[in-house]
Amino acid sequence: MRVFAIPLTTRFRGITVREGVLFGSAETGWGEWSPFLEYDAQVAEPWLRCAEEAAAGDWPEPLRDRIPVNVTVPAIGPEEAHRIAGRGGCATAKVKVAEPGQSLGEDQARLEAVRDALGPSAAIRVDANGGWSVDEAVSAIALLDRAAGGLEYVEQPCATVEDLAACRRRVEVPIAADESIRRAEDPYRVRDLEAADIAVLKVQPLGGVRACLRIAEDIAMPVVVSSALETSVGIAAGLALAAALPDLPYACGLATVQLLATDVAVSPLIPVDGFLPVGPPTVDPAALTQVVASQDRHAWWEARLAQVRALREDAGS
Repeated sequence: MRVFAIPLTTRFRGITVREGVLFGSAETGWGEWSPFLEYDAQVAEPWLRCAEEAAAGDWPEPLRDRIPVNVTVPAIGPEEAHRIAGRGGCATAKVKVAEPGQSLGEDQARLEAVRDALGPSAAIRVDANGGWSVDEAVSAIALLDRAAGGLEYVEQPCATVEDLAACRRRVEVPIAADESIRRAEDPYRVRDLEAADIAVLKVQPLGGVRACLRIAEDIAMPVVVSSALETSVGIAAGLALAAALPDLPYACGLATVQLLATDVAVSPLIPVDGFLPVGPPTVDPAALTQVVASQDRHAWWEARLAQVRALREDAGS
């Protein structure tokens, strides 16, 4: 069990340091367990299943050896957005919008900068993280679609599945569901209510690669594999899922190692010409030493792990 703490290059999702745990070894393989700090034991448990699956090397055979990815642009100013959009040679960008405390005008300026950086042929998608009401979403999507010169899709414009379905019926831009799948008691309500055109799947929150493959088969809609802001160890699990899907019509949101100040792998998973390679990363012992968390944070993660294991024991009793 190796507890890491890695600074971010840009504030993202309200945090400036990414913490988590690596399990395994060079001999057996590595898995990452990095549920966000505010998540309780029940939410964090499937993240642990994903780490255990990865550390055991229990991934399906890949159908492809590299994965197209999007560059992720945080809720930042237009100049920095323009600079970040060019990283990794990606032909697709996912731009964060609806950030608390920011205006729709700021979102428009950010999208215009990204379009200018990537050119007319690039695909641009936005992620609102459920930040709008239905009426707000309908109005914002129309404005942002124009600012971007056309949106590929809008990810999670509204918080609830019901609102997502209502929004989808009022806009022409395709709708993608993220939180409505990974945070829902019933991830299939998105399918049953016809609330989205695209399913965004994240391997840690949903319990691993094989669990996600079952969801993808059952939900019967195009899938985009996305990250939970992991190191290269966690990203490799997302790549294993993307590599095993029968169809992969969209670029995946797996290029977020670029948001970390450093990484734990010998060859960090940074995109080249818009692609990432499939396969388990080699963890760099020297890099692990540089990102080791403080003793009190190590103790905090040990206590959290004990809570999750106690939850499992109670569920099995």
